Amino acid sequence: MVPSVFTYKGCDSCRKATRWLASKKITFKEISIRETPPTPTQLRLMLGFVGSDLRRLFNTSGQDYRALALKDKLPALSTDEAIALLAGNGNLIKRPFLLGKDVGLVGFRESDWDAELLP
Repeated sequence: MVPSVFTYKGCDSCRKATRWLASKKITFKEISIRETPPTPTQLRLMLGFVGSDLRRLFNTSGQDYRALALKDKLPALSTDEAIALLAGNGNLIKRPFLLGKDVGLVGFRESDWDAELLP
C-alpha cells in the first residue's frame, strides 16, 4: 500500500517531508489536506498510531484551532466530536499527516520518519 501524505502547499514541514520521501525514493500519494481532509476512518486509524492522544492530531498552532478556542474545549470533547471536527476542517489537522499500511506519522521529524519508513 502506497502511503498517503496529506499536505498543505504553504506548509514548510510538508515540503520538507515530501522532499525527504522523494530523496529516499519512497512512493507516496500526496493529498491536499484542506480540500480533502482525512476521513473519520483514517483519523481513527491515526489515533491508534499516536497512542489515542487526540491532541496530537490537532494543529495547535493554527488560526482555526485558536479561533474555535479548542485549547479549552478539546478536553471536554468526545472522541467522536473531535474526529468530526477534524474530518470537517483540514486546517485543524497537524501536518504533514502520513498514513500507510502499518505506519502513521503526524508532523515531520526526520528521525521519526527514518525509524518508521526506512528498512
